[in-house]
Amino acid sequence: MSSEEMTSGETKIVRTTTAFDCGGRCPLRLHVKDGRIIRVEGDDAQEPEQLRACLRCRAYRQEVYHPDRLKYPLKRIGAKGEGKFERISWDEALETIVGELKRVKDTYGNPSIFLMGGGGYLGALHSGIRAAAKLLSMFGGYTTSYGNVSSEGSVWAVMAQYGSVMVGHSREDFLNSKLIIMWGWDPARMISGTNTTYHLIRAKEAGVRIISIDPRYHDSAAIMADQWIPIRPGTDTAMMVSMAYVMIKEGLHDQEFLDKYTVGFDKFRDYVLGIEDGVEKTPAWAEAITGVPASTIEQLAREYATTKPAALMDCQGPARSAMGEQYNRCAMTLTAMTGNIGRHGGNAAGGLMGIPIGHMFRSSGIPGIRNPVEAGGPSVRGTLDLRLRLVQRVHINKIFDAILEGKAGGYPADIKLAWCIAGNPLNQLGNSNKAARALEGLEFFIVSELFMNPTARFADIVLPVTSAAERNDLTRPWPSGPYYTFVNKAIEPLGECKSDLEIACELAEKLGFSDFNPLSEEEWLKAFVEQNPETGEQIKDYDKFRREGIHRVKLAEPIVAFKEEIESPENHPFATPSGKIEIFSQRAADIDNPLCPPIPKYVSTWEDRNDPLIEKYPLQLLSPHPKNRVHSHLNVAWLREIEPHRAWINPVDAEPRGIKDGDEIYVFNDRGKLAITAWVTERIIPGVICIFEGAWYNPDKEGIDRGGCVNVLTNDAYSEGGASALNTVLVQVSKA
Repeated sequence: MSSEEMTSGETKIVRTTTAFDCGGRCPLRLHVKDGRIIRVEGDDAQEPEQLRACLRCRAYRQEVYHPDRLKYPLKRIGAKGEGKFERISWDEALETIVGELKRVKDTYGNPSIFLMGGGGYLGALHSGIRAAAKLLSMFGGYTTSYGNVSSEGSVWAVMAQYGSVMVGHSREDFLNSKLIIMWGWDPARMISGTNTTYHLIRAKEAGVRIISIDPRYHDSAAIMADQWIPIRPGTDTAMMVSMAYVMIKEGLHDQEFLDKYTVGFDKFRDYVLGIEDGVEKTPAWAEAITGVPASTIEQLAREYATTKPAALMDCQGPARSAMGEQYNRCAMTLTAMTGNIGRHGGNAAGGLMGIPIGHMFRSSGIPGIRNPVEAGGPSVRGTLDLRLRLVQRVHINKIFDAILEGKAGGYPADIKLAWCIAGNPLNQLGNSNKAARALEGLEFFIVSELFMNPTARFADIVLPVTSAAERNDLTRPWPSGPYYTFVNKAIEPLGECKSDLEIACELAEKLGFSDFNPLSEEEWLKAFVEQNPETGEQIKDYDKFRREGIHRVKLAEPIVAFKEEIESPENHPFATPSGKIEIFSQRAADIDNPLCPPIPKYVSTWEDRNDPLIEKYPLQLLSPHPKNRVHSHLNVAWLREIEPHRAWINPVDAEPRGIKDGDEIYVFNDRGKLAITAWVTERIIPGVICIFEGAWYNPDKEGIDRGGCVNVLTNDAYSEGGASALNTVLVQVSKA
């Protein structure tokens, strides 16, 4: 039955999903009465398995009906950042925007218009930034950012080594493993695909051994791990290199696999054995760097090399660092050395964990046109050399530096007007205080949002947008799949909220672009499903898909990354220049940058334990995903009750500073200072402090952030492979 037909009394059940960038994509049943959501339930299917929603979806109703939801267009009447606005009509808001777009274009040129987006919500049609990108392209072009703040280092690494981002297995394959290594991975918090934790627990119950390597004894380790190996932040690659040393010295590596499927292992071996630089990468060498005992490294190397098959699940936490791509490249090299690539129960590593099924909507969105500002320049994709990419675009973690410095700072444009859609970049990118200074200096700033978040407080015009419950769309599941999801509209838009597509269409009309959007919402969605090559054969019945809100793909066996490449390398070469796994990448060598070496290496960086700055700021800071928010979304009462926003600090670090559990503390460095409650716990190693990302930036008159926004402390920098270095940070802590 359809959502319209499936009723109980006056209550209608709408089968849908959210569009949060949360790590899952969970089927939901929204109970609607008198046009209002009164209850949220999860998936009720039993075959092939129930897709279980987490606490975030359970609190979805509080987000939709939050008293702070923006419902009307607003115009700033106070100072930027002060948060003083007045309600205006849509016509005034859109006319003002059109006037400012024309003024900036005529005065400074199209490159001075900047379009910024984020992961606030992910849909095929109503993703926000796609429609705006087409609009601004028709207007003459714009400047924008490049890269994914979460995974760009991982993307660089897998493209260098495999030539593909589809490096994951479907989660059912965990049951085929004999050993699972969760390296920098906490799926109980970051989800990593609906039912990932469920399948890991099934594997554990079946006797699969699970090891967690992380500076924190996190929830996943507590629930699932047989062994926790604490490690210092930023040193993971050193431990991996020393594991390779043990395998090579003891003849435990799969030389036959390496000879057949890889290139460049000889160069990596020379580095590991010290032939290249005179330093043998022994477990003792790694112990001094990582804090992990040499005996533990030796034991893990032997266990991983001799347990067949084994899955090394490297995640993006350590990859969001100053040498993040080297972490993923080294993990991929270990998987090759153990012959675990392309086989059931193994894993290809690489951090991304994606499978091809479920990703069809990545090619959707209202079709755009080439951005004239970028026409004739180098492609922003297809090369490993970031210098070519950044000729036309700004790295995602350098947006605010680009606004402040402009062409004089080496950026492609002097930015005067910015439009932010589906994101909260002031809060979520590095160096929030610098971001605030940058936004203060913009001549005009537009924000499309659901809430008056920290970024929106700096806007000149704020446009209220619909939530996923107030529109129809398609979404993609996160890496694990295998299914496709439909967002069915459950309620009418609150107040005067409009979707980002509607906003772009109305602006296009005011700008005189009569051919901007030729299809209706329903026509677009149907076309995306029926004409997309990834779904054309999968989803035969669009109406059924829409009624049920989900299309589940039945698998004869779990999906395994690169299975064809391993089983038939002659017919299915890797998408690299050599057609093989490139442990040595000539493309990386051609960049000629010692911080971006052609083989994976451990390299010490700024703000690690070797930086002289550690004398002033002796603690390393981590900023993982929270379990009770989606980045800076879902900042609602129910979820705040589940886990208070606190800083994890070890007793060894707390006691000399006079800090007790529950005390208010200051965490600070040269970039900023925040106040937060301390949680004194042995679940984090000495020398490290943890503050979860996403809490809202709220500085007081002295500049101390009272919201606990960790990005007042992080750096707006990136690695040579493009990783946003948000986990390479030194701080000091004192009692407030």
